[in-house]
Amino acid sequence: MQLVHLHEPRAEDGSWRHARELASFAMAGVIGCLGHEDFDTAALRQLNAAIALCWWSTYSLHKHRPPELHATGSFQAPDHTRDAFRFYRQGVYRYDQTFEAARERVLHGGAVVTHWHAAELPSEHRDGIYTRHALRERVSLVTAWEEDDLIAINLYRRDEQPAFSDAELDLICGLAPPLIACIESHLRSRRAAARPPACQPAPLAALPRREREVCERLLRGWTHEGIGADLGISAGTVKTYRDRAFERLGIHHRNELFALALDGLAPPSQA
Repeated sequence: MQLVHLHEPRAEDGSWRHARELASFAMAGVIGCLGHEDFDTAALRQLNAAIALCWWSTYSLHKHRPPELHATGSFQAPDHTRDAFRFYRQGVYRYDQTFEAARERVLHGGAVVTHWHAAELPSEHRDGIYTRHALRERVSLVTAWEEDDLIAINLYRRDEQPAFSDAELDLICGLAPPLIACIESHLRSRRAAARPPACQPAPLAALPRREREVCERLLRGWTHEGIGADLGISAGTVKTYRDRAFERLGIHHRNELFALALDGLAPPSQA
């Protein structure tokens, strides 16, 4: 494991200047994706203009409860990011020490970058996630998030990709501050959008909590995958909650949900 402080870049030569320029264009592309529904996938595609990555994920690490997934994406690789996180959340996180050194440092302010090879991880962690999905290594951007929690932005490479070089680690350190700022902005925007409206449609208020949360996000135009990532459940489970809610409400399609919600918010007619 390598713990890298965010530091000044190495002395520039022609190739390093070119890499820095590519990184600047990539970061501008990531910023341009903010607010888009497909931010997770689109932002990873932009990052690949500067540095090759197969997956990325963002999750918060809590002291006294399981981690919470916020964003995932894949690029030119099978997307099993949510499956991998579900395995991690089922128990691996309880003994995962890969963020502990970072926690000691970032809780006093700032951020650090950690670099782990699959071979360095305990067997269950390695076999259940890295070997299973042909991942070779992970670089994580770690910073404090709300009291004693951490946010980890995890960047992955597959077995067929080359190992991260020292120059690439330097480049990631340079990208870390603006990338962390973008992710934090994205998460706060998503959280604000997920807050229940001040005046909730009456039909939704009677639904069980999970069914109501799914319907609220459907009304905001979210995809099943986006809802699943936000609530920490699979897209299939989202559809199950949607179907149960629609059955209770006596509807069959999303456009009927919109009509029902509008009717529920409309003021009563005056006789």
